[in-house]
Formats: sequence, structure tokens, C-alpha cells
Amino acid sequence: MSIFMLALMALVPIALVLVLMVGLRWPATKAMPLAWIVTSLLAAFVWKMPMGFIAASTLSGFGSAINVLIIVFGAILILYTLRESGAMETISAGFFDLSPDRRVQTIIIAFTFGAFIEGAAGFGTPAAIAAPLLLGLGFPAMAAVVVCLVANSFPVTFGAVGTPIWFGLKNLKPQVTADIANGVAGLDPAGFKAFLQHIAEWSTLLHAAMIYILPLFTVCFLTGVFGRKKSWLEGLGVWKFSVFASTVFLIPYTFTAFAFGEEFPAMLGGLVSLACVIFAAKKGFLMPKENWDFAEQSSWSEDWVGTIPSGSTTLKPRMSQFQAWLPYVLIAALLVLTRLESLPFKGMLNSFALSWKHILGYETVNFTMKPLYLPGVIPFTLVAIITAFLHRMEKPKVSKAWGDAFKALKNPTIAMLFAVAMVEIFKQSGNNPMDYQSMPLSMADASAAIVGNAWPAFASFVGALGSFITGSATVSNLLFGEFQYGVASSLGISHEIIVAIQSVGAAMGNMICVHNIVAASATVGLVGMEGLILRRTFPPLMLYGIVVGTVGMFFVFML
Repeated sequence: MSIFMLALMALVPIALVLVLMVGLRWPATKAMPLAWIVTSLLAAFVWKMPMGFIAASTLSGFGSAINVLIIVFGAILILYTLRESGAMETISAGFFDLSPDRRVQTIIIAFTFGAFIEGAAGFGTPAAIAAPLLLGLGFPAMAAVVVCLVANSFPVTFGAVGTPIWFGLKNLKPQVTADIANGVAGLDPAGFKAFLQHIAEWSTLLHAAMIYILPLFTVCFLTGVFGRKKSWLEGLGVWKFSVFASTVFLIPYTFTAFAFGEEFPAMLGGLVSLACVIFAAKKGFLMPKENWDFAEQSSWSEDWVGTIPSGSTTLKPRMSQFQAWLPYVLIAALLVLTRLESLPFKGMLNSFALSWKHILGYETVNFTMKPLYLPGVIPFTLVAIITAFLHRMEKPKVSKAWGDAFKALKNPTIAMLFAVAMVEIFKQSGNNPMDYQSMPLSMADASAAIVGNAWPAFASFVGALGSFITGSATVSNLLFGEFQYGVASSLGISHEIIVAIQSVGAAMGNMICVHNIVAASATVGLVGMEGLILRRTFPPLMLYGIVVGTVGMFFVFML
């Protein structure tokens, strides 16, 4: 069978998910199991994989998905714990007196606060937390959702303690290791960990231009679409503060990636920038000369408002700001202590591992879990337990936080199990008696033949497509990481830069991710308006992809 026919066959499950979720509006809980079934059938009848091999790959995928779900659970648990203790309300109340200018509020809450939450928790939580805050401040519901979705993009590459990279690209380890052993040019001989380090570094450089462009674009979009005068130029009135916010984010974001790798850039970049912009706002530093606000609510378009009235939220501090932020400080401290190579804690946590080697007798199919090293356990769940004592939470509130966290995990569990199982079959399909390339490499060879050296200009849109159809930047990297690496191999260009572009694309796809749109719109009462939200987040996605593609082409062919 020709490589182009194999590529078309491999593309069928991905196209199916796209049709089911976009065209027919199926939820991921239904679309992903069906995509797994189709992938299994293709593996069995086209790639001629034994059914036992497919079953083993599925079990390995389920195990890997559990690793991610533990992180998701811990992230949700800490958020719900802070909600029940009153800490989240206290944090929210602290934003209300910073500035009456809606453009400044957008930068502080949608950009810097959202970036910190993404780095600490990820998985769609920033928009779902920040959008209600903006709604409470008096934003139209539609504006609140759109600006939060758009602004939460570049932190996503490193969301939830770097999960999209260290877990999302884990399937590349055998190929990278083999290529290093064979002396493939452009790969660091230090090994796979160094490869991920370089992915983190290149990703920050690829994001850099948009870190300056996107916040200002977002406030211009806000004034141009939701303002009295419908003037994009009014957004430029806050350009000094926007550039300042981008700078104080980019410096720690990039430094952390180069110094420590993929786990801390978004969280520490968000934390440092949040502290800086709050201080600047309180001191009136770089504030616009005139405050900008929306027109009266009576003049708002019907599709701007949801079932929850704008500005209706009454927030009261339930504790001191220090107490409210202390759990996040503990999370950051524990992450640093348990991730630094120079300290003994990383080795201690990694020493306890659960593994299943050669699943069902198949040598290439394995599963490993290091539960104590998963951030869902330490620090998220650990800090949630500590917070119950620090905030003197009553037992019913603790029980509610844990109960709601388990309930919130139901739908992501179904979708994640079958999505990662599908990806594992994709990966293992190279082990077949027909001597066919694996599904990802078949698509890679065909794409390289069609697009050629222009691929860096298109690679980010593949990453965005992965996030759009799977609902996760992590799963997008799992799904398309090998594909992107294969394209780089076929074209003889930098593997590191192309895979970094994939990671950046998966992050920018966060703004059109159906799961995130549904979650964020529900928090502001815009259920049923997902299609309109998607149409408004699509133009900034295209801008992002064009800029990243241009920068990527420069890095690949000019450096």
C-alpha cells in the first residue's frame, strides 16, 4: 500500500473526531471511544496488528491516562478546596480595587492571573476561573469568556507543571534515544531529558513575539467589539501597561525554561508578572490617562449576556490575602524542592514506582507510574489536605471539595482513557508484519512530500487541531508529537524546533478547544453560545499561527 494511502487511513480516526465533535456536536465522552474503535479496526485490518497487541496497547494507554487523571484530580481538588475555604473568594475580592479601567483589568486577570493558574493547574481551569471574575467586575459575559480564552494560550505549553511536554512528548523517547545513538545531527547527545529541555527553550522563543502582541490585541479586540465607539484604537491607550506586563512575564518565563526546564515557566512567569502588575496598578504606574469602560448594560447586544447578570457578584474577603495565597506559595515551594536535581527529594519520590513490563507478553508495550512524583499527589493533593487545616475548614466543606472533585473527573476520565489508548495504538502500529510505517510516521512522510520545506509555517496549526479535537494540549502532543518528529526527519530539518512548534500550536489551540469553551461559557451563563464564542476566538488563533509559523521558518532556515 502506498504511503499516501496509509496516511489517509491513519487520518480517518482524527477526521472522525473532528466531524463528530464539530459537525454533529458530540461530546468527547462519545467521540473518543468511537475513534478508539476505528483506530483498533485500522490497526487490525490494515496494519495487521494481532488483537492481543491492540489489547495490550489499549491497557498501556489506559495506564498512561490514569497518570494524567491523577494530575487533573489534584488540580481540581486544590481549586475546590480553595473555593470551599473562602480563599478563592478572597483572592477574587483582591482584584476589585486595582483599577476601574476594563483594559487594565483584562491584562491583570485574563493574562497574568490566568497564566499563573494555568501553570499551577492547567486543564482548562484558568478561563473557567477568570471569566466569572471579569463577569463580577461588570464585563459582558461574552467579552469575559472570549478574552480569557484568547489570553490563556502561551502559558499552556507549560500548563499543570509542564505536563504537556514531559508527559505529552513521552512517546518520542525511543526514537530520540535511537537517533542520538545513531548520531543524527541536531540532537543533544545528553539524552531525552536534554531534548525536552531544548523543546522548552525553543517554545519560549517561539511564543515571545505573541507574548507582546496577544495581550494588546486582546484589549484592542475588547474595545473594538464591545466598546461604545467600536474602536480598536481605544485599546492602544493601555499599550505601555501591556508592554510592561508582557515584559515582566517573558523574563521569568524564558529564564525558568532555560534554567530549570519545562515544569515552571508558566507558573513562575505568571506569579512574578501578577505580583508586578498588581504593584504597578496600585501605584498608578503606566496607567492610561483616561479610564475606559463599557456602555450602559441596557445598550448591550443580546448575545453578549448570559443567564448570570453582569456585575452581580458580591465578594467578601474571608481571610487575609496572605492566607488565601499561602496554598499556592506552598505548591510552588514544594515543586521547586522536589524537582531540583541538586536536592535529594526528587530521587526519593522517583524511587517508588509501579510498573507493568511487556503487557500481555508484548515486549514494546509497557507502563510505569511514579505516584509520589506526579504533581497531582505532591504537591496538589498534599497541599489540599494541608489547606483544610490552615484555613480551619469544617468537615462538610472538606467533604464537598473532595466530592465535587471526583464528580468533575467523570467526563474527563472517559474521554482521556480512550484518547490516550488511541494514541498508544497509533504509536505501536509500527510493530506490524506488513513492514508498514506506524500511523504517525505514515502521515509524516506524506505531509513532508506534499508541503516540503514550508512545513514550519504549517506545523503549529496541526498542534492547534489536536487541542481542538481532543480538548487537551497534552493529548495533542501525544497524538501529533511523533508525526511532527517524523516530518522533521523526512525533511532533514531541526527536530527540536518542529516539535517545539507542535507544543506551541497545541497551546494556541487552547483558545478554540471545545472543552474549554464549554467549561468557560457555563461559568458565566452562556450555555448554547459556544459556536459564537468559537467564531470570535478563531481570528486570534490564525494570527498566532501566522506569527509562530514565520518565526519558526526563520529559526529553522536562518539560524
